[in-house]
Amino acid sequence: MSASDAQLFSSPGGFVSVYDKLSAIGISLPSVTPSVALFVPFVRTGNLIFRVRATSRGGTASPGSAGSRSTSPSRTDARPQRGIAIELLGALHAATSDLNSITRIVKLLVLVNSAPAFTEPHVVANGASELFNEVFGDRGPHARSAIGVAQLPLGACVEIELIAEVA
Repeated sequence: MSASDAQLFSSPGGFVSVYDKLSAIGISLPSVTPSVALFVPFVRTGNLIFRVRATSRGGTASPGSAGSRSTSPSRTDARPQRGIAIELLGALHAATSDLNSITRIVKLLVLVNSAPAFTEPHVVANGASELFNEVFGDRGPHARSAIGVAQLPLGACVEIELIAEVA
């Protein structure tokens, strides 16, 4: 067994496919949403994949501002972040043709459309981080920055950038 084959074993009991994990939690991968501006959905260089940005699932922004009366991304509601993480998984699949070839989720940058007094963008980011950890096991924990911002494209509540390593 090669070192790359060994990394596909996330438990002592044997191989656990990323696709099996996704199926078990009821997630089907979306196709990559076409870019609406002058950028590409992802860039692969060497063994790294950069997902340019994702603000929603299915190309529609989830509007809102954390910490305002119309708060969309909150401490207890991980839906926007989780949906974006699912979109990111779809882009990773398009970039690799096999999510099992991902050796590490390296970094997330989570931008949260926030009211001035909102101080918990790191809590909002947990929805995406938790999904990557659940799906990729020991390859999922990553470095992360979570930053509150005054505005995001299309009024989106959350934008996430991702860097992943592939075999």
